[in-house]
Amino acid sequence: MIKRVGIVAKSHLEAARPVLADIVAWLRARGVEPVLDTDTSALAQQGGGTVSCEKDRLPARVDLMLVLGGDGTLLGMADRIAQSGADIPILGVNFGGLGFLTEVTLPELYPSLQAAIEGTAAIDARLTIRALTVRGGRPFQERLVLNDVVVTHGALSRIIELSVSVDGLFVTRVRADGLIVSSPTGSTAYNLSAGGPILHPAVDGLVITPIAPHTVSHRPLVIPGASVVRLEPHLDGSRDLVHVTFDGQSGFPLEADDVVVVSRGERPLRLIRATSRSYFEVLREKLKWGQR
Repeated sequence: MIKRVGIVAKSHLEAARPVLADIVAWLRARGVEPVLDTDTSALAQQGGGTVSCEKDRLPARVDLMLVLGGDGTLLGMADRIAQSGADIPILGVNFGGLGFLTEVTLPELYPSLQAAIEGTAAIDARLTIRALTVRGGRPFQERLVLNDVVVTHGALSRIIELSVSVDGLFVTRVRADGLIVSSPTGSTAYNLSAGGPILHPAVDGLVITPIAPHTVSHRPLVIPGASVVRLEPHLDGSRDLVHVTFDGQSGFPLEADDVVVVSRGERPLRLIRATSRSYFEVLREKLKWGQR
């Protein structure tokens, strides 16, 4: 049962200010307590006993997450939900541009929110990615993400080299601008821009996509979702600065002999989708398929 709804808006999104006030009133009228993150509360200028807390603490305090903004805003909260271990659905309302994840439009906000509160909303279980960086033979950092894990040169447009293994079997040594390991959800993000395939969200798979490979025979590779991918960058002295990034939200430089191990997360993320459109309708709308 939904008793508390967490609300997060894109930073400095002035267009969301009046909508936030309406949402707070709408939820209270139905006996549901709104909990805003600190920045969103300041944006909404909400006082009068409205509960607020930091973003990192929000997933543990609510039963449903409502995000107003674009895909970047949703990804930031999706990663926090995954990292916290909370099993709560997330509803994204598009105030941005393309918005594959925040597919619910503003006119669909209240019908979608009503369905979520009543437990009748259509929910997709989206595969998540676990990325473990091993340094000196020991676990260094672990991240849980929704879209992708990307290894690229940290500063200049230089080619990097890295070895790729799947389930302990060597696949190839890639020379490219970088490499993406993507979930089906992330297949319409950086993976798509790099020429990778679109995977339906229900597909249990991962995509390994080189970014501008030096060898034209290197192509994106779709592997089973249960696979374990091992990425080993080959650094050539101090001139190399290779970074690993997670959903484009965070990252850090890799050191010599670091290994990034990518696998399926233990728990999927529950993403509420628009009931008025199918996934293929969303693709047609966002990618302008069939238009001239």
